[in-house]
Amino acid sequence: MNNQPSPFLTPAEMAYIEGTNEIDHVLGRSMDKDYSSENRMEETKMESIKQGAMAYEPQLTKNIADLKEVNVDMQLEDRTGKDREGTEFKYKVIVVDEEDYRVPGKVLGDLKSILEKKPTLKTFSVSKKGIGMNTQYTVIPLE
Repeated sequence: MNNQPSPFLTPAEMAYIEGTNEIDHVLGRSMDKDYSSENRMEETKMESIKQGAMAYEPQLTKNIADLKEVNVDMQLEDRTGKDREGTEFKYKVIVVDEEDYRVPGKVLGDLKSILEKKPTLKTFSVSKKGIGMNTQYTVIPLE
């Protein structure tokens, strides 16, 4: 076929007629992937809404008060979340068994006061009362 573009055919149609891989280029697809319907079905394993609902686990951050005891040398990590209005906020967590446990600022402040009086403290626990903005934390030195 000649190399002159047809005024009546799109580049994709021309590629189809010529039998080249130009159609993949025109459609923005990678040449090294197989886009046949057989492979798409293998790559995308569909589940029903029921299966998805049964497997759903909400992504919740646990609280340091959920732990029996905490070592003072655990690493704090920063996280970012969004509230109901979509406003971004930052919080601190410790990671135990690949799960995040939120560490409220009040707990860090109380622990600082305890460590100033007892720098050899190794473990502590946290007691929690209330919910939401009315939550109160008590840091209990253990060792």
